[in-house]
Amino acid sequence: MTDAAQPFDIPVFVVVPPRVLLLDVAGPIEVLRKANLEQRTVRFTVTYIGPSATVGSSIGLAVTGVVALPERLPDSALVVIAGSADAPMANSRPWDKQERADQAAIIAWLKRAIRPGIRLASICSGALLAAEAGMLDGRECTTHHGCMEDLIRLAPTARVRDNRLYVEDGDRLTSAGITAGIDLMLHIVAEAAGHACALAVARYLVVYLRRGGSDPQLSPWLEGRNHIHPVIHRAQDAVVANPTQDWSVASLARLSGASPRNLSRLFNEQTGMSVTDFVNRMRVALAREMLSGSRLDMEVVAMRAGFGSARQLRRAWNRLNDGPPSAARARLPAGS
Repeated sequence: MTDAAQPFDIPVFVVVPPRVLLLDVAGPIEVLRKANLEQRTVRFTVTYIGPSATVGSSIGLAVTGVVALPERLPDSALVVIAGSADAPMANSRPWDKQERADQAAIIAWLKRAIRPGIRLASICSGALLAAEAGMLDGRECTTHHGCMEDLIRLAPTARVRDNRLYVEDGDRLTSAGITAGIDLMLHIVAEAAGHACALAVARYLVVYLRRGGSDPQLSPWLEGRNHIHPVIHRAQDAVVANPTQDWSVASLARLSGASPRNLSRLFNEQTGMSVTDFVNRMRVALAREMLSGSRLDMEVVAMRAGFGSARQLRRAWNRLNDGPPSAARARLPAGS
């Protein structure tokens, strides 16, 4: 690659605490590994850090090669704090002096190392270390349901949310833990490398891009993608790549290798919406991006988003949104 084509590097520092819950590390970082393979725009560079070079894990497997906590983090670093298991496999003894000292060292390091511009993400009970360091004071946050009371005690000024997969409050990100760490990292990948990359990673890991209740809303580009049916994914990938094309059920059926009737049936079964509904959702999402980032005339936006007229755009928009399309311009500064 030429210099101009070099990917943007995001340095990721994974804090490995004593008795580390191995899935809190393996799950989220597997997301980053696959994201690096899926695209060339962003590169996640991962370093494992902690007070001890070798750490026992929740399943009894030792984690080695952990490097010392750095004196200073690079700008725009992402720090990920994994959680710990109180009772690792084949080790139910109380925490020893060294383990307590390592926890204290992590808390002290967080206090001096985390500065503006550094994003801090906690997985599971990793939020408790962040809380003890004062990193969650006044912030909205969450943790594993079994740690809620401890988090409330350690961060009394925080707005602790239960029944959430993850919470983002500025440069603080917290997750419910264990597999929810994967959901959080998919969210981070979507922001950094795009929704298509996050979707490809989720499909590789055979996990749903989940949303429910009060969870943060998924982008419209990811709606209807919590399935593993390859025929439907082929059709959806084609629409997402070019929403403005004149997609018909027949054209998408040919592309995906199904009959029009079978594609329609599968689409409804797997996504909960029709082919036409999905196409219109993608076009409305594209129109929203243009409306929120420009002063283009509504007719021009409609045509560029794949609609025949502004009237068609408004009809599709009103089926998905409470307010009119013009409301999407509300936050755009004058003169933009």
